[in-house]
Amino acid sequence: MLSLQAPSAVVMIRPHAFASNPETRDDNAFQTLANRSAAATSAAARNEHDKAVAQLQTAGVTVHVFDDHGDLDTPDSVFPNNWFSTHPGGHVAIYPMFVPSRRRERRADVIELLKQEYRVQDVIDYSGLEQDNLALEGTGAMVLDHVGRIAYTVKSNRADPVLLERFCTHFNYEPIAFEARDAAGRDVYHTNVLMGIGTHYALICLDMIPDAERRATVRARLEESGRAVIDLSHGQIAEFAGNAIELLGDDGLVLALSSRALASLTPDQIKKIEASAKPLPLSVPTIETAGGSVRCMIAGVHLSRR
Repeated sequence: MLSLQAPSAVVMIRPHAFASNPETRDDNAFQTLANRSAAATSAAARNEHDKAVAQLQTAGVTVHVFDDHGDLDTPDSVFPNNWFSTHPGGHVAIYPMFVPSRRRERRADVIELLKQEYRVQDVIDYSGLEQDNLALEGTGAMVLDHVGRIAYTVKSNRADPVLLERFCTHFNYEPIAFEARDAAGRDVYHTNVLMGIGTHYALICLDMIPDAERRATVRARLEESGRAVIDLSHGQIAEFAGNAIELLGDDGLVLALSSRALASLTPDQIKKIEASAKPLPLSVPTIETAGGSVRCMIAGVHLSRR
């Protein structure tokens, strides 16, 4: 069973100097400070990462793990989905990042492994546009419907509109951009904290889209694709319920999400997910202090094996 939406292989980065990044704190309202030493925090994050990798592998997902030894000051390296993405047909994109520490996360060895083990036709590298202070932070900034070819994108400094148009032209997606705000009225920094798209369902907090017309458009486009729309609350978003990714394991589709995200869902919402995918909860509380959760940790490989 192949799924355009749910990859069966992923890339994950094992952190050695994890921290809640001071450079990204201004616009990431999901960040908190861990209440222990830097060394203890980093060790806890590494342990959570390793357990998550083991659970994914047990479910039958191929995980390509790379160690980040922490010598480049990359506190957010555990979130590789922001600096590159892969696409059916052998296409890879490399993205410009908003803050300097995140620009250092890009690494040639990851791209080389993809070229060695998968069919890669081309790599389009947008990262040089950082010199013009432009950012488009990958599948954090864009939540991609690979079947309907739509790039859902929250307007923010992490998603330049000109770059979004350029990406959509190159990769054949339709951009649907909208404003989104949390319960306190703050702009949402990444689209993938408020929505995630599976094969047969979509998780989204529609209440975060203040413009009624835009909200109706987003719902309609998700429903047009035949997906059940699972409407999340602001409280569930605060528990990272939107930050989930559907993957293909040995026994079919799984929805990888954090333990606290799953705990926040109602029985009815879980039932809608379980109609086609098995929830796979991963415990990552330390990593979540950096303002991202399971979706951010996983870069899907939508490429064919060599």
